[in-house]
Amino acid sequence: MKKRILSYLDYIDGILKEEDRDWNKEAERHLIQIKFFAHERLVHLIVFSLVSVCTVMCVLKLMSDPNVALIGLTLLLFVLLIPYCMHYYLLENSVQRMYEQYDMMIGKLEKYFEYEK
Repeated sequence: MKKRILSYLDYIDGILKEEDRDWNKEAERHLIQIKFFAHERLVHLIVFSLVSVCTVMCVLKLMSDPNVALIGLTLLLFVLLIPYCMHYYLLENSVQRMYEQYDMMIGKLEKYFEYEK
Protein backbone atom coordinates (compact mmCIF):
# COMPACT_ATOMS: atom_id res chain seq x y z
CA MET A 1 0.00 0.00 0.00
CA LYS A 2 2.86 2.39 0.83
CA LYS A 3 4.34 2.01 -2.64
CA ARG A 4 0.93 2.57 -4.28
CA ILE A 5 0.21 5.73 -2.27
CA LEU A 6 3.61 7.27 -2.88
CA SER A 7 3.49 6.41 -6.59
CA TYR A 8 0.04 7.95 -6.92
CA LEU A 9 1.08 11.14 -5.12
CA ASP A 10 4.09 11.47 -7.44
CA TYR A 11 1.87 10.87 -10.49
CA ILE A 12 -0.54 13.62 -9.44
CA ASP A 13 2.30 16.02 -8.64
CA GLY A 14 3.59 15.35 -12.16
CA ILE A 15 0.32 16.12 -13.91
CA LEU A 16 -0.21 19.24 -11.79
CA LYS A 17 2.85 20.71 -13.51
CA GLU A 18 1.05 20.46 -16.85
CA GLU A 19 -1.37 23.09 -18.11
CA ASP A 20 -3.13 21.31 -20.99
CA ARG A 21 -5.38 18.84 -19.17
CA ASP A 22 -9.06 18.18 -18.71
CA TRP A 23 -9.01 19.24 -15.06
CA ASN A 24 -12.68 18.35 -14.49
CA LYS A 25 -11.95 14.76 -15.48
CA GLU A 26 -8.71 14.65 -13.48
CA ALA A 27 -10.42 16.09 -10.39
CA GLU A 28 -13.20 13.51 -10.67
CA ARG A 29 -10.68 10.67 -10.92
CA HIS A 30 -8.72 12.11 -8.03
CA LEU A 31 -11.81 12.23 -5.82
CA ILE A 32 -12.36 8.52 -6.45
CA GLN A 33 -8.82 7.76 -5.33
CA ILE A 34 -9.25 9.99 -2.28
CA LYS A 35 -12.33 7.96 -1.34
CA PHE A 36 -10.39 4.69 -1.66
CA PHE A 37 -7.51 5.93 0.44
CA ALA A 38 -9.80 7.58 3.00
CA HIS A 39 -11.64 4.27 3.43
CA GLU A 40 -8.31 2.50 3.90
CA ARG A 41 -7.38 5.17 6.46
CA LEU A 42 -10.62 4.58 8.39
CA VAL A 43 -10.09 0.81 8.47
CA HIS A 44 -6.54 1.24 9.74
CA LEU A 45 -7.69 3.75 12.35
CA ILE A 46 -10.15 1.18 13.70
CA VAL A 47 -7.50 -1.57 13.74
CA PHE A 48 -4.90 0.75 15.27
CA SER A 49 -7.37 1.82 17.98
CA LEU A 50 -8.32 -1.77 18.75
CA VAL A 51 -4.70 -2.88 19.06
CA SER A 52 -3.96 0.16 21.25
CA VAL A 53 -6.86 -0.57 23.59
CA CYS A 54 -5.86 -4.24 23.84
CA THR A 55 -2.28 -3.24 24.58
CA VAL A 56 -3.35 -0.89 27.38
CA MET A 57 -5.64 -3.56 28.83
CA CYS A 58 -2.81 -6.09 28.80
CA VAL A 59 -0.42 -3.65 30.48
CA LEU A 60 -2.99 -2.89 33.19
CA LYS A 61 -3.68 -6.58 33.74
CA LEU A 62 0.05 -7.29 33.78
CA MET A 63 0.51 -4.72 36.55
CA SER A 64 -2.04 -6.46 38.76
CA ASP A 65 -1.31 -10.09 37.85
CA PRO A 66 2.09 -10.67 36.24
CA ASN A 67 2.54 -13.92 34.33
CA VAL A 68 4.70 -15.12 31.45
CA ALA A 69 1.88 -15.59 28.92
CA LEU A 70 0.59 -12.07 29.49
CA ILE A 71 4.11 -10.66 29.11
CA GLY A 72 4.40 -12.41 25.73
CA LEU A 73 1.01 -11.11 24.58
CA THR A 74 1.85 -7.58 25.68
CA LEU A 75 5.16 -7.67 23.81
CA LEU A 76 3.44 -9.02 20.71
CA LEU A 77 0.87 -6.23 20.83
CA PHE A 78 3.61 -3.61 21.21
CA VAL A 79 5.39 -5.09 18.19
CA LEU A 80 2.14 -4.85 16.18
CA LEU A 81 1.42 -1.33 17.41
CA ILE A 82 4.59 0.19 15.95
CA PRO A 83 3.98 -0.77 12.28
CA TYR A 84 0.28 0.10 12.59
CA CYS A 85 1.22 3.53 13.89
CA MET A 86 3.70 4.10 11.07
CA HIS A 87 1.23 2.92 8.39
CA TYR A 88 -1.61 5.01 9.77
CA TYR A 89 0.70 8.04 9.85
CA LEU A 90 1.49 7.49 6.15
CA LEU A 91 -2.18 7.11 5.26
CA GLU A 92 -3.26 10.20 7.19
CA ASN A 93 -0.58 12.45 5.72
CA SER A 94 -1.09 11.10 2.21
CA VAL A 95 -4.83 11.73 2.25
CA GLN A 96 -4.20 15.25 3.56
CA ARG A 97 -1.77 15.77 0.66
CA MET A 98 -4.43 14.49 -1.78
CA TYR A 99 -6.84 17.13 -0.48
CA GLU A 100 -4.25 19.79 -1.29
CA GLN A 101 -3.73 18.31 -4.76
CA TYR A 102 -7.48 18.38 -5.36
CA ASP A 103 -7.58 22.04 -4.37
CA MET A 104 -4.80 22.74 -6.87
CA MET A 105 -6.72 20.95 -9.63
CA ILE A 106 -9.86 22.98 -8.97
CA GLY A 107 -7.69 26.09 -8.75
CA LYS A 108 -6.60 25.47 -12.34
CA LEU A 109 -10.26 25.66 -13.41
CA GLU A 110 -11.43 28.67 -11.44
CA LYS A 111 -10.57 30.95 -8.56
CA TYR A 112 -10.62 28.64 -5.61
CA PHE A 113 -9.80 28.46 -1.95
CA GLU A 114 -6.12 29.00 -1.19
CA TYR A 115 -4.31 28.98 2.11
CA GLU A 116 -0.83 29.66 3.32
CA LYS A 117 1.23 26.76 4.61
